[in-house]
Amino acid sequence: MLHEPLKIERITIGLKGLGDNLVGTKIIQLSDLHDDGVRLDNNLFEQCILECNSIKPDLILLTGDYITNELDPLEGLLDKLSRLKSKSGVFAILGNHDSYKVSLRKKMISALTSINIEVLWNSYATPLGDNLLIVGLGDLYSGEFKPEKVFKQLDPNLPRIVLSHNPDTAELLEKYRVDLQLSGHTHGGQVILPWIGPLPRIFSLVQHLFYKIKGEDRYFLGIKHWEWSQGLHQVGDNLLYVNRGLGSYFPGRLFCPPEMTVINLENHIPQVEDGRNNP
Repeated sequence: MLHEPLKIERITIGLKGLGDNLVGTKIIQLSDLHDDGVRLDNNLFEQCILECNSIKPDLILLTGDYITNELDPLEGLLDKLSRLKSKSGVFAILGNHDSYKVSLRKKMISALTSINIEVLWNSYATPLGDNLLIVGLGDLYSGEFKPEKVFKQLDPNLPRIVLSHNPDTAELLEKYRVDLQLSGHTHGGQVILPWIGPLPRIFSLVQHLFYKIKGEDRYFLGIKHWEWSQGLHQVGDNLLYVNRGLGSYFPGRLFCPPEMTVINLENHIPQVEDGRNNP
């Protein structure tokens, strides 16, 4: 497979109403490990752990797909994840590979909880204090993506970071206050063609056209918004950031390196173009 070295992306995000005590907070996002002995290079993961801990983050957020198949061994994965350190702990959501069956979902939640990683499934937590909410949603494909259940519990005046594995959910979350949505799932497209963009986006457009003729609404790999495959986007009034992930499917990565994201929080509102209008 094509391999590329780990890249640390550093972004500054302004959250409306962020308390002065949280200005300068450092959050690290990791996503899409697929630690099955094939799709994640162990040396890359070890490097990621060392880099992460050297930054001394205030919080670590994991956005799903820790395994690929139900029978993937968990022991090695849990050993590595248990070495991640932050001042306010590690919080996680599940991806489609972690939760496509209820039994698997329960197994993954139990496994992550056993190493003190709190899993948010249509729930929220306040690890950084009561004036910043960390919301975690059920995966879109699980049938348990229920934002209404969570958002009706939240104080509308409080800023919140929302973890949702599939970036397509940003479209469904436009009607809610989402100061920052963190997603993964796309692997960044893995292969980026110069002047064209993610290779899967081409497949998606062709497949969608084919099925549209048949009266069906389908997209390649079930992803509609490939224009949101990586990086920062504004969706309505909300911000979306999509991490490229650490693991890779065949044929690997080209111009799309595996990613660790370092997010610095500030108290302002950034202006970015709506990703749906990007070429």
